[in-house]
Amino acid sequence: MQWSWHPVQLSFYVSAVATLVTFLIAILTAYWMIRKGRKGKILIETVFFLPLVLPPTVIGFFLIIIFGNNSWVGQVIEHITGNSILFTSTAAIIAASVVAYPLMYQSIKTGFISVDSNIIGAAKVDGATDWTLLLKVIIPLSFRSILAGIVLGFTRGFGEFGATLMFAGNIPGKTQTIPTAIYLAIETGATNIAWYYVLISISFSFVLLLIINRMKVDR
Repeated sequence: MQWSWHPVQLSFYVSAVATLVTFLIAILTAYWMIRKGRKGKILIETVFFLPLVLPPTVIGFFLIIIFGNNSWVGQVIEHITGNSILFTSTAAIIAASVVAYPLMYQSIKTGFISVDSNIIGAAKVDGATDWTLLLKVIIPLSFRSILAGIVLGFTRGFGEFGATLMFAGNIPGKTQTIPTAIYLAIETGATNIAWYYVLISISFSFVLLLIINRMKVDR
């Protein structure tokens, strides 16, 4: 096995796209869930948090079932694009999004709940619509929690291994990310190369966690 920058570049790309996708979904679902009268809230949130406790292989298995060539979703995608989604960078993005979502959702939801209800009430009295309330009141006042959620989601997606390995594979130059590159390096006895990827991963994760801790201190 030879050293390559591709796993590093792909890891950043996958994490960035997955973070963007997860951010949009988490913003909408968190706002939807905090609204009063939401039936089945506990059950729905339990489903949201499943990726936190399920083994990565289980997540990878379900992703294959949902997006595989034998599923109607996979067949529709293949009909539109002409290619299967399995063993592609898109599959890696989906896997990273699924495992990152619970952390981002929880952080964003916590920020939304912390917004003063009197401010929300005043905005409603002034005629603010649900979208105006979200975009101009709740999101700006939840900025720190949202940013923390983005950092946590990015870090989690950056380190995703099990589901990615099953769903996207470990194809050098195509779907190989830092975690899967480390796995292959250890398997082939290329310990020095594994150390390079490990140090990059630790350094980057340390910086991101340092940002989160600094944000907590500044509150």
